[in-house]
Amino acid sequence: MTVSLDTLAQLSGGRVIGDATVEVSACGLDSSRLPEGALFAALPGTRVHGAQFARDTKAGAVLTDAAGLDLLTEAQETRPILVVEDIRAVLGPISAEIYGHPTRELTVIGVTGTSGKTTTSYLLEAGLLHAGHSVGLIGTTGTRINRTPVPTSLTTPEAPTLQELFARMKNEGVTHVVMEVSSHALELGRVRGTRFAVGGFTNLSQDHLDFHPTMEDYFQAKAKLFAGEQAAERAVLCIDDEWGERMRGVAKSAGHEVTTVDTQGAAATISARQTATEATGAQEVALDYDGANFTFRLPLPGEFNIANACLALGMATAVGEDPAEFLSGVEKVAVPGRMERIDRGQDFVAVVDYAHKPAAIAAVLDTLRGQLEGTTGRVGIVVGAGGDRDSSKRPIMGAAAASRADLTVVTDDNPRSEDPATIRAAVVEGARDAAPQGDIREVGSRARAIDEVVDWAEPGDAVIVVGKGHEVGQLVNGKTLHFDDREEMARAIGEKLAGTPHRDTLGDAKE
Repeated sequence: MTVSLDTLAQLSGGRVIGDATVEVSACGLDSSRLPEGALFAALPGTRVHGAQFARDTKAGAVLTDAAGLDLLTEAQETRPILVVEDIRAVLGPISAEIYGHPTRELTVIGVTGTSGKTTTSYLLEAGLLHAGHSVGLIGTTGTRINRTPVPTSLTTPEAPTLQELFARMKNEGVTHVVMEVSSHALELGRVRGTRFAVGGFTNLSQDHLDFHPTMEDYFQAKAKLFAGEQAAERAVLCIDDEWGERMRGVAKSAGHEVTTVDTQGAAATISARQTATEATGAQEVALDYDGANFTFRLPLPGEFNIANACLALGMATAVGEDPAEFLSGVEKVAVPGRMERIDRGQDFVAVVDYAHKPAAIAAVLDTLRGQLEGTTGRVGIVVGAGGDRDSSKRPIMGAAAASRADLTVVTDDNPRSEDPATIRAAVVEGARDAAPQGDIREVGSRARAIDEVVDWAEPGDAVIVVGKGHEVGQLVNGKTLHFDDREEMARAIGEKLAGTPHRDTLGDAKE
């Protein structure tokens, strides 16, 4: 479909410089990839204004602000220009209009919070597919339609890409879309123009303080999914932490229907507890949903995953799913890089997890320690911190690891443009402050660090590599080098079992 600039001007409160009858059929931020007949959104950037790239695009019109208009006028731009006060504030609604408001015909379920978004999304996907729906998934591990990957970037894509993706899903017969909604997306308005049937909140802990000035700012960004113009129609909230309780107040004050989830013994709509565990970490869970009792097998370890499963159930039933049928689907879930066991026949437990913030590291280590309860098994961890991100959490990550593990190997994560040694030093400092007598080692090469923890492991121990999970790249000085923790863990275990030495070059990140 096509939409006239005049219609978009009325929608956004903007004005058109040039021919307002010109119609556009697509929208985007990448000047080099837009086709003729598209609308180029020229946003202000941290270094340059996007309007400077208008000459590179075949788009038929430009959306920009007053500063962008000055640059376009100076460049003698002849195409029509839609000028608005705040581009991000209107880009979502404009994109939704161009792509035909696809979410009006989709059941969109949004999940936000610090940890657990991906796992909760996969639980929802598994349960909804089992119930017979056609399901789209958008999140950290990528985008999928009925489990078939669709190339995208960003946890929550920019508004034009997101609305185009929704339109594609609708055209391919998708009925339900499950998506992770990041705090960045909410703060930057990427999901404006999206109709959320229900929103879910997992938890909140320190993360992204390089983007949000304080934890309160971080909370208020998440709260946009439960109050205001980006809010979901219904809310399902985990109240296991104080932030969940606060979010309940936000959602109720906004007049939304609220379902609560608890695994700590507080009164809630949905509550659950573990009743048995298996050697694999799978759990039997007893669940109470508003007085109705259910028992199901959760193939994921950890109390936090019980909370994620309850949250997924609450969101599914909020859009009309049968609890028992949904839980049958949950029993088949597998989440890449989330407490993912690497088994090559070794006599110790080996796990890879995406945990990259202090609370998540603490949770996965407590889970591993719990699986060894009643044994003499030890716990070892490989941990690092990313560059060009919140530096204040680095020593806290080190402390969370060293205070719980018998061996802490500090290594590189994604150093990006920073000096890796400086990042490691901050993590090591926190680790040594928390465990002065602990076994704390620093190994710059991530592959060598994995070798270290695997070689240390004895029968009955458990080792975990955290930080990257499903990722298959390491970001170093502007380059993405191939690196997969799961591959490296399997390699290191295989070499240990075979009694062969670790080769110097094997497993190093490669372009």
